[in-house]
Amino acid sequence: MPPPSLIRVSVPISAFLATTMAYAFGTEIPAISPTTPNPGLRYYYPVPAATAPQTLHVDICVYGGTPGGVGAAVQARRIGKTSALAVFRRHVGGLTSAGLTSVDLGKKESIGGMAEEFLNRMGTWKDFRSADAEKTMRTMLTEAGVPVWFERRLDRVEKDGNRIRALVFENGDRIEADMFIDATYEGDLLARAGVSFHVGREGNAAYGEEFNGYFIAYGHQFRFHVDPYRRPGDPASGLLPGISAEPLRAEGTGDKLVQAYNFRMWLTTAAEGRAFPKPAAYNRDDYALLERYITSAPADFVWDWTYHHGPVKLNLGDCNSAGPVSTDFIGGSNRWPEAGYAEREKIFQAHVTYQQGMMWYLANDPAIPEKLRNHVNTFGLPRDQFEETDGWSHELYVREGRRMIADYVMTEHNCLGKIVAEDSVGLASYTMDSHHTSRVVMKAIVNGRLGEIVMAEGNVENPTPKPYPVSYRAIIPRESECSNLLVPVAVSSSHIAFGSIRMEPVFMILGQSAATAAAMAIDSKTSVQEVEYSSLKTRLLADRQRLAWIPLQPSSSPAEN
Repeated sequence: MPPPSLIRVSVPISAFLATTMAYAFGTEIPAISPTTPNPGLRYYYPVPAATAPQTLHVDICVYGGTPGGVGAAVQARRIGKTSALAVFRRHVGGLTSAGLTSVDLGKKESIGGMAEEFLNRMGTWKDFRSADAEKTMRTMLTEAGVPVWFERRLDRVEKDGNRIRALVFENGDRIEADMFIDATYEGDLLARAGVSFHVGREGNAAYGEEFNGYFIAYGHQFRFHVDPYRRPGDPASGLLPGISAEPLRAEGTGDKLVQAYNFRMWLTTAAEGRAFPKPAAYNRDDYALLERYITSAPADFVWDWTYHHGPVKLNLGDCNSAGPVSTDFIGGSNRWPEAGYAEREKIFQAHVTYQQGMMWYLANDPAIPEKLRNHVNTFGLPRDQFEETDGWSHELYVREGRRMIADYVMTEHNCLGKIVAEDSVGLASYTMDSHHTSRVVMKAIVNGRLGEIVMAEGNVENPTPKPYPVSYRAIIPRESECSNLLVPVAVSSSHIAFGSIRMEPVFMILGQSAATAAAMAIDSKTSVQEVEYSSLKTRLLADRQRLAWIPLQPSSSPAEN
């Protein structure tokens, strides 16, 4: 059945009033179901146009099924507002429901509110199953009575001046609301609403930072010199795939590069799982650099095939690898943030081919040392998770998309405690963390002679001394651009600050706070920029958000990490 507050042109007014009242007072739980058959492993696929386009009227419309979106939609209902959640594809929970379950917590004591509730409901704060995470989030949505519109792809935003009136989706449906929340990883709603944003890395000079911009990595680096050319020592032979031909630049300069994406694999034992598939577009040449790295190790070098900085790190459960050659498709993600949906589908499939091909290559290619092949073949893809995509995660790990530019920009100075936001809507605490953005050629002394080697570029892992507040002003646009939009995921922040903020529990924290502020703006008939912070703070604290760093244990006792 459709969500109870759904308005169809053909519905008599008496029926509309009855269903609207049922939704408003929570006496009927909206159904949650996708609208198309199983699309398989795809980002963008055809969804039939609505035969009778529908309009839904709510107080708060949330676009994006990330933890920030779930937290916002549930919070709106809990504090007495009608809300709806529109989701691009068939799932809720974002990466938390798509393999990223070895949760990067930072200081766990800094996590409060609905994020703490969710983790407690999981029974463990780390290494839970993705399928269970999505089930829990769906339960939270159902308990709150939130209608979820799956497979709604934002087509355009209708605005009156600086206020959004409605979101219109590709199939013709629309949602009208007083307040809107962009909970997408990419910032798709804010961009269509005409809000300023940045993509890529600012130069250090932009905000007086030290760790932003172009950076030859120290961590997750090649562990010995590796020749970058197809014929070693011969530049005329061309670079191996995956190495940039761009000349070296000064460290700290800005660019449009984004940190690499991948799929968070969930692995089980080979006996219980599925074998790694060979993708249809498999190209062995894509792994020439990986082969060079593995097979050109010095004679006295001993590989540990589970070492985090090596060419492979596999473990049961949530599996990720971030080395200089890894499951990260370095250089393959740069166009994603601003690409259209059809182009994103091509980028998505390129990531599928690269990562599935890499796993097949490591498990089967005779150039790979037998010990490593045997190690890889002890693992398999699960049969009891990601069933519609044959055990492969259904969502690409978009580590960074657009980032809003608001009146307040979170920077490394916030992360380091040099600047403290006075209008906190939640705490972040994880390391300032960026994955690689490119691989470059550098000159170095190799065996006593000047030569050229490949180096990974972009990785930064600098600690934050203690949890720090995220400013309310960093989740709201400039009022001249939009007065009824909040952005708890693509927050106003520099590249390096976002590397710390971008943790799934933090997104849920900020989503809950965003919905609270939206409800207050409705009640006071003001813009989100005019919400009285002291009142917002009082309500957030009542809902067990943690707004300042006081090292306390969580209020309940979740299982140990």
